Amino acid sequence: MIYFDNSATTKPDDSVVATYDKVSKDFWGNPSSLHQFGEQSFNLLEQSRSQIAKLLGVLPSEILFTSGGTEGDNWAIKGTAMEKRAYGNHIITSAVEHPAVKNSIEQLTQLGFEATYLPVDDEGRISVEDLRKAIRPSTILVSIMAVNNEIGTIQPIKEVAELLKDYPNISYHIDAVQGIGKGIHDLIFNDRVDFATFSGHKFHAPRGVGFMYKRSGKKIAPLITGGGQERNLRSSTENLPAIAAMARAVRLLLDDQDKKVAKQLEIKQNILSHISQFDKVKIFSKDNTGFAPHILCFAILGVRGETVVHAFESFGIYISTTSACSSKRHVASGTLSAMKVDEDESTSAVRISLDEHNSLEEANKFNEVFDELYERFKKINS
Repeated sequence: MIYFDNSATTKPDDSVVATYDKVSKDFWGNPSSLHQFGEQSFNLLEQSRSQIAKLLGVLPSEILFTSGGTEGDNWAIKGTAMEKRAYGNHIITSAVEHPAVKNSIEQLTQLGFEATYLPVDDEGRISVEDLRKAIRPSTILVSIMAVNNEIGTIQPIKEVAELLKDYPNISYHIDAVQGIGKGIHDLIFNDRVDFATFSGHKFHAPRGVGFMYKRSGKKIAPLITGGGQERNLRSSTENLPAIAAMARAVRLLLDDQDKKVAKQLEIKQNILSHISQFDKVKIFSKDNTGFAPHILCFAILGVRGETVVHAFESFGIYISTTSACSSKRHVASGTLSAMKVDEDESTSAVRISLDEHNSLEEANKFNEVFDELYERFKKINS
């Protein structure tokens, strides 16, 4: 099997699974309990928080645990809206955000909030000048993804941060789910970002766990109320086995990050240079520094994306249409549509997404299978 669908989910690392198993067996006390068994669980919880914070170069108090990227995005957006509703009702985002962001904002518009969706250029990137023009006195939040999950565009998150330094009352949220461990750490963790959200299953941790970075001093209303966990900001008994496993996964991910990023980029370039030779191939991702190293989106014109996915699957190669969250609904790529890509092209788009465990040998095998499938599709279309 060749697995090229890591932006959808990653395989949990064996040592991460072992950590999950050990903590499940040995630390099953409730971290909120007063007795020694609960205290042991609490200490492990805080040890995990401190480890993640140290690896990311932030304070332990700035790390809050969640159930994943979707909850984190919902919390950052709705929690900010509830916290700041007395000061304004306007939110700015992009036209290419993940549904966790887009749908959260759409829900808020039904409650009286207003939203501006910034257009993107032919590479799927917003204009900072467009953002500047969109800011109003009532603007309370700007939410922009770090890396586009469909084609890999890196948004100008640092340039946005520079602009927002002139607007200290506007909160700045980054959906960083596709960005961690991809060589853009300094872009995400700059001193103007207020909230950044992450999902464990995107970097070999278990599903159902994630974390949010909340800059010290920033206020946010809780979405989940109850027993007062996470400093009364996110109630629910902590998923300690998954949190401890995620802390280990973060450490493994960031170890030799530059080397891993270079490897993924080399694999991406190998495939990109090969498929770009074919007349009926349209490539939407690039291999320059404006794009993430692990995502490659392309189309074989005249062939629907799901057809291409299943054709590769018959050879044991797993890729996806442009977004796992919309693939089974056969929805055209929202990013490509926002880029004004023709619908016939966008419905033909597929995505390769890599991680540090993929190899050039796998890329060469992919290219070999691609040649065979391309000829097969060419005969069918002719």
